[in-house]
Amino acid sequence: MSKMEPVSSNTRMQKDKDWWKGAVIYQVYPRSYQDSDGDGVGDLAGIVQRLPYIASLGVDAVWISPFFTSPMKDFGYDVSNYCDVDPMFGTLADFDALIATAHQNGLKVMIDLVLSHTSDQHPWFQDSKTSRDADKADWYVWADPKDDGTPPNNWLSIFGGTGWQWNGAREQYYLHNFLSSQPDLNFWQPDVQQALLGVAKFWLERGVDGFRLDTINFYMHDKQLRSNPPLPRDQRNSTIAPSVNPYNHQVHLYSKNQPENLAFLRKLRAVMEPYNAAAVGEVGDAQRGLEILGEYTAGDDLMQMCYAFEFLTSARPDASEIARVMGEVDKHAADGWACWAFSNHDVIRHATRWDTPDAGMRAMTTLMMCLRGSACIYQGEELGLREADVAYEDLQDPYGIEFWPDFKGRDGCRTPMVWEASNINGGFSTAEKPWLPVSPDHTRMSVSAQEDDPDALIHHYRRAIALRRRHPALARGEHDGVKTDGDVVYFTRTLGDETVFCAFNLGAKGAELAIPNGNWISIAQDVGGVDAPSGDTLTLGPWQVFIATATIN
Repeated sequence: MSKMEPVSSNTRMQKDKDWWKGAVIYQVYPRSYQDSDGDGVGDLAGIVQRLPYIASLGVDAVWISPFFTSPMKDFGYDVSNYCDVDPMFGTLADFDALIATAHQNGLKVMIDLVLSHTSDQHPWFQDSKTSRDADKADWYVWADPKDDGTPPNNWLSIFGGTGWQWNGAREQYYLHNFLSSQPDLNFWQPDVQQALLGVAKFWLERGVDGFRLDTINFYMHDKQLRSNPPLPRDQRNSTIAPSVNPYNHQVHLYSKNQPENLAFLRKLRAVMEPYNAAAVGEVGDAQRGLEILGEYTAGDDLMQMCYAFEFLTSARPDASEIARVMGEVDKHAADGWACWAFSNHDVIRHATRWDTPDAGMRAMTTLMMCLRGSACIYQGEELGLREADVAYEDLQDPYGIEFWPDFKGRDGCRTPMVWEASNINGGFSTAEKPWLPVSPDHTRMSVSAQEDDPDALIHHYRRAIALRRRHPALARGEHDGVKTDGDVVYFTRTLGDETVFCAFNLGAKGAELAIPNGNWISIAQDVGGVDAPSGDTLTLGPWQVFIATATIN
């Protein structure tokens, strides 16, 4: 372990406690961002090299997916040591350098904490599985079989099949919501909660500014182990479990989403408070995602933000869907806070999912920067990268391997970042063969190629983010409800004496919209925004936007 100098209390007090509210967060998948040592796998030192680039986008924070010690059966989401760096990513000294460099570049650092489960190689589980009398016997979810030897209930794994795995030494099953090598921790055990709170404090003392909390609604399970009811076929709309997966056939009433989870989240928030740290929780639930988002972000003693999967769907959300989603947030999370994303490491890149023209991609990006909530950008989306086509023999993701060819898994959105079209592997690595192949289609859209093109998408992202930062009402303000008129979605954001009116034509045809009377001043010409109309009727071309400040009469 490298020598660590704790963050001083004065430094903590100087942080804006509400820095997270309206923040733009850039997600880095470390295996695929930058390889500094030529082994074909990205690492922390590589991220350090690229932090000035991330800062140049104008974002507020960087979220780094797991880099902890792990057997990598689920690529870091199976942790075997919460308080160290896996050698493939570097050392704790490399992480300290990352924190220091990020802060020098004005970036907060959020790390991905996987608290619901560990790797089966974690010392805690190695002890727990030995016997029912082991020191950590009840640190995981163990249960006796039914009389016929089958699992204790019908709970399923997201990665396919039963959520229970037999252990001969204990003659019991253990729960795994994901791979069988990812046993679920037992949050009913107070010692487990204290150990995990200690993990959070370890990283806070190293200087992190917050956490992305993986599968936040999976922490607690039903103590009675009751079976889940079936989900009607017409409600099977999950984005994290494809239709070929039986996981999408249940209402996960008892295997997750338990009300007792709130008590643990309050304890975690109390640990975070002295550091002015913030958390964004991943809510994985297709039916109750927004409702849970509201529960977990209510008041000032739970999580600051959560995100659900409403905008990570296969079809591009049209004006009516955006209004519906935002209306549900207003209903369930009026005093909470959402964090929006169009892409991440678990879903097909939205440039492919939505198959939207370039003008539509730009309009949707600007929209995200104007919606109430914070925003996440996934590495490469600022380049307009589409889903890479990864051959079966190159697949790494166990999810894709299990359900191929009906579902190809998540490798297509996890291929390496492309920096320079002329360099081997797009400038990602000097290795002969990176851990995933670099898409030839991606290299033509590299950072260096787009930097030299003033009309490239990367510059639109910078301008849209800068617009949000220039106008606090867009970042932190309230809204008057998202409304629609045909393909046009519109709303007003307010904070203090600043009022911003926003209208977006999300269709391929022109549209007109009656707008409030006011002395409108257009503020979005650099992101394709139209000028203010002379009257009270706004005319928008296909995919055009209008964003303006005004004094309302």
